[in-house]
Amino acid sequence: MKIVYHCYGGSHSSVTTAAIHLGYLPNHRRPTSEELMGLPFFDKQIDKDHGKFNLMGKDEIGNEVYICGCRSLGSKVEKTLQGVAKITNTPIDDMIFIDTLNGVNNLMRVGGFLSRKLKLVSMGRPLVLEGTINSFNKFVDMVGEVKKNIAQR
Repeated sequence: MKIVYHCYGGSHSSVTTAAIHLGYLPNHRRPTSEELMGLPFFDKQIDKDHGKFNLMGKDEIGNEVYICGCRSLGSKVEKTLQGVAKITNTPIDDMIFIDTLNGVNNLMRVGGFLSRKLKLVSMGRPLVLEGTINSFNKFVDMVGEVKKNIAQR
């Protein structure tokens, strides 16, 4: 199965949620800033990376876990990929798309904009780190729902 966590830029909420799913981050406590910064892709994506699917790893049962920055086109990207799956006879049940933007707070929005879009990393990164840590439990809950849905298939 392919699991795609997507968000606006593919740098923060999708990376964090995918990392929780894969066990790269603990799900029983909030991570430190250092743990977040140690994740592949965290606060590193740039505009030309939007729309690319990046493999974060395989989970404990062999599912491939990806991240993608879709800007505000997440639902349209999902629909397009479902169409591609249909015309290539790929079972759509083998793919799950999770929009992680519901977990994003204002600190993450402002920090991500400053860091990634305006390249004011020294101003934006501390904000996005604090925001990510504050929203961490929402991302843990998202992963719990995804894993529950996978187990019920």
